[in-house]
Amino acid sequence: MQRIRLRYTKRGRLRFTSHRDFQRAFERALRRAEVPMAYSAGFTPHPKVSYANAAPTGTGSEAEYLEIALTAPRDPRKLRELLDTSLPAGLDIVDAVEARTPALAERLTASVWELRLDGVDVAEAARAADAFRAAETVEVQRRTKNGMRTFDARAAVAGLEAVAATEPMTTADAAADRPGDGACAILRLVVRHVTPAVRPDDVLSGLSAVADLAPPVPAAVTRLAQGLFDEETGTVTDPLAPDREAARAAPQTEARDSAAAAVPAVEGSA
Repeated sequence: MQRIRLRYTKRGRLRFTSHRDFQRAFERALRRAEVPMAYSAGFTPHPKVSYANAAPTGTGSEAEYLEIALTAPRDPRKLRELLDTSLPAGLDIVDAVEARTPALAERLTASVWELRLDGVDVAEAARAADAFRAAETVEVQRRTKNGMRTFDARAAVAGLEAVAATEPMTTADAAADRPGDGACAILRLVVRHVTPAVRPDDVLSGLSAVADLAPPVPAAVTRLAQGLFDEETGTVTDPLAPDREAARAAPQTEARDSAAAAVPAVEGSA
């Protein structure tokens, strides 16, 4: 069984699709592309697709990940192209590698988010970010299926800074329904994946609580990256990099094994 890991995006209006909507669209794309999927056992077999840490509905993303299991080997690059053409524009498959290392989900320990605050001056956003970082705890509330829950949004935040919006949104088509004039600040947010999960809207609630930051229109939120968080550098690394490194090392290992097998055995003297 071959396992392929894919990175996909949610851009533009497609950020409003739910995770279940994407699942349905992706399974249709698998059928259109005639991918030789492995299926689960039981009375209702399902294609073996593992989704990892999907972004909340309403947020864009440049870094969503999933893994599929195949019954026959396929070239990851060609498979990526076939699946990408089978999905609607905005749900784009942008990377594919053969899984050669275990536990992709364990390498998704943090996310980098971009929060576009239209109508907010960058100085005001920077003041709010400073107040949030200076706080020891920032309690926020979120409604769950079991009612309102209070938790600390500060502990999970590894980085928060405000910058001026000197360029269009990371995904230009997502800016179609955003105001084009006036002040605009960008918050760059790095959040560790903890339990309970701290989402960008929780951080916005925390900014409102500690600094009275209230954007006049809802923030446009985009996940720029997710992967393994490096505590020393404060960066988030590419979770597919270990698979690429293993793929590059594999031909060298196979060549050495073939060369060793080709050397005839030397018999000892009597």
